[in-house]
Formats: sequence, structure tokens, C-alpha cells
Amino acid sequence: MKPASPYRAALERALGHALAYLGSLEHSSVAAPTTLAELRARLARPLLDDGIDAARVVDELVADVAGGVLGSAGGRFFGWVIGGSVPAALAADWLTSTWDQNAAIHACGPAEAVIEEICGRWLKELLGLPATASFAFVTGSQMAHVTCLAVARHALLARRGWNVERKGLHGAPPIRILSSGERHGSIERAVRLLGFGADSVVDVPTDDHGRLPAHALREALQGHADVPTIVVLQAGDLNIGAYDGFAELIPLARAQGAWVHVDGAFGLWVATSPVHGHLLDGVERANSWTADGHKWLNVPYDCGYAFVADPESHRASMSHRASYTMYVEDARDQIDWNPEWSRRGRGVATYAAIRQLGRRGIADLIDRSCRHAHALVTRIGALAGAEMVWEPRVNQGLVRFPESSRGATDADHDRRTDAVIAAIRETGEAFFGGTTWRGKRCMRVSVCNWQTTEADVDRAVTAVQQVLSK
Repeated sequence: MKPASPYRAALERALGHALAYLGSLEHSSVAAPTTLAELRARLARPLLDDGIDAARVVDELVADVAGGVLGSAGGRFFGWVIGGSVPAALAADWLTSTWDQNAAIHACGPAEAVIEEICGRWLKELLGLPATASFAFVTGSQMAHVTCLAVARHALLARRGWNVERKGLHGAPPIRILSSGERHGSIERAVRLLGFGADSVVDVPTDDHGRLPAHALREALQGHADVPTIVVLQAGDLNIGAYDGFAELIPLARAQGAWVHVDGAFGLWVATSPVHGHLLDGVERANSWTADGHKWLNVPYDCGYAFVADPESHRASMSHRASYTMYVEDARDQIDWNPEWSRRGRGVATYAAIRQLGRRGIADLIDRSCRHAHALVTRIGALAGAEMVWEPRVNQGLVRFPESSRGATDADHDRRTDAVIAAIRETGEAFFGGTTWRGKRCMRVSVCNWQTTEADVDRAVTAVQQVLSK
């Protein structure tokens, strides 16, 4: 008789715990009520000399993290731009771990290399990007920015006869980066990691709608026309979901020889929506773009995408060849396009999600999220003790909770807003986060989970109303 698989007991236990967790999301606290001290006390078990049964490890792990896992997989999480996982993507992610391929080159995992190749084509079609663009699957928009800006560095310096991959940056012509002050912090970190330095970033003032005005960008470009320049534009900023005017700004920047990079971490997905797609008019003329899968596509963490209009520069900035690796003729080796060597097959979950949802399903997910965000912000903003600061154009909006006492200062309004946000989270009914926007503390509302329903919106609004009535 064939012995039982050493994996069976642990995997069956994991399946049971996973289904129990997913089934409890509707009724559980969205916040993580267990304290830091409690989690440390539970998880800091003695380091064993001898191991224990795998199924027991799984059971004890689940018990020890109880109350320390946010309900971000469910429909009542509105704190950050964090999606859940559609069923096919979650199952595919489990299989990715089961297959345990190093998706670095085709020879290490032939099927996963081909899956990634196909997903890249699908994503470009869905997002309205040039079919000839190259792409990379990375951990998220942070590394997508690093990838795209490394390509921009290569291309801009190559025009001036400088091989940055061989010579480095010492003695190279300096590169400046023009961007609005509303950019995501991952741009700042990418700039630091690539050796540009934070001082190379020039803030261009935005208009009242959070967009870069053409006249301001033109002035900034003409100020140092001889300096290699990268222009970073927004496709959905983190606070209000603002979109820059790509049809006007991209030709303006490229006419001055600038490289145009678009941060579309979540906002690029509106390309699939007949309702919101117009916000991206002209975006396809940029030089590079980023997007995340673990946001609006609702695949498990971590999954981001980098796209580059110049495949030759992309490959030149990333590719590495070693004598001990195996190369298959005509195959696409992932290592030629991304900064990682050892990596999991992120394309598998993406492939499954796109197959499950289809083009119309993704568009419906985008439009539903935007409707729910609008309902949350407008309904909460209409409550006594609240005010709407930004009405969502897509899936991002802002609400504030002013201090009602006479003579209250801006600092008092900020403290009151933070206190209300914390009180809402403590109810466990909904999770919202805070942000500072144009000098004011606000509650940021973000919706991108495939499971969010009108009932979830109702529960969240009721929870806020009850907190404000106390």
C-alpha cells in the first residue's frame, strides 16, 4: 500500500483554516483587535531542537495569529488601496507555491514563463498600452518604478554617450525629475535606490483638482532644457484619484526630450471601463507605465507590472547572462526584464484572475468600486459632525470630522478627525485610514475589493453614524 503523502495532513488543515477564515469575513472585525504585545507573546515560542508535526504547526500558527490579521480580504476594508483575491487567483497562487518554480528564466519553469508572456500581452490590451511595449512582473509599483526609472536612466544617459551600467553614475550627466508634490512615496524611494538622490526631484505645483497644469510643466521643462529629464505623471493619485492631462502633457514633455513615466498603480485599470476610460486619453504616448495586480485586479500580494515603450533600452538596463544558466531559443527569459533573479511566478495568479473575470468582469469591478466609493463619501459627508472634503471621481475620496466646540483650531479639527477614524476601526465594522491632504487631516476612503457590496456600504455608514452620535 502506498504511504500517505507527507503533504496531505498539513495541506488539508490549511484548506480548512482558509475556508473558515474566508467564510468568517462578513461577520468578523475588519480591524485586528489583538495587541502587539499579545501577538509577540503568542508567536515567540521557543526555538525547538527537534521539529514537530506539520499539521500541528499549521494549527498552532492559525491560533497564534488570531485577531492579528486585518480583514482586508473582505468587502468592508477601505483604508488603503488594497484589493482582495478573486477565487481563481487565490487558487492559482496556491498552485504557484505548490509547483515552486523559480520564474527567472524559461528553463527554470517553462509553463510559468509562457504564462507570463501571455499575461503581458493581455495586460497591454486591457490597459490600452502599445502592443510593442516590453513588460516585467515585479513585487508591486515600488519595484515597477525602480524598473522603469532604471530604463529611463539608461536611455537618457545613452543619448549623451554615457553607459551607466558600466560606468555607474559618478561623473555622469545629472538627471532631474519633474513631478507633482502629490506623488506617491514609492517614487521617492525609487529615486533614492537608483542613485538620483531626493534633491533631483523638482515639485511642480498642481491645480485645484490635483493635476499638473500644462503651463507649469512647460515652464519647468524650459528652465533647464539641456538637462536629461524624467517627467512623472499620475494616473490616479493616492488621496483623490487625480489624473493628469496626458493628451496635452505627454507631447509637451516628449517634445523637450523628456522621458515620461506614468504612475498608474491602481488608476491605469480604468482603461477597462467605458465610464471612466476617458481619464486616460493620451496615456499610451508615455515612455513607461506602472500598475499593480494586487490592487484592482484582486490577485494576492505581491504583484506589480512595469511596462516600457522602448524594449531595447529595457533589456539593456536589466538583462544579465551567466555561463551556468540554460537558454532556450525563442523563449522569453523573465530575468531580461526585471531586477529580480529568484522570484515566484506572479503571472499565474494574474492569468487566473483575468480568465475568471474577463474584460467585462474587470470593467464591472472598476465601475462598482467607483460607485461604492462615491456612496460612502457622500453619505458619510452628509452626516452630522462630518464634512465631505473630496467627492470621488473614481474610487478615492476624503471626509473630515471637525471639532464642534467654539474657537476650535485646525489642530483641534485634525485631532477630532483622527479620533473618529480610530473609533470607527474599533467597532470592527469598517476600516478607514487617515491622511494629510493640503494641510488637513482627513479620512481617506478607498474601494477596490471585488467583494464590496451595497450592504457593506450601509454597514460602514451606520458605524460612522453611531460613532458620531456618541
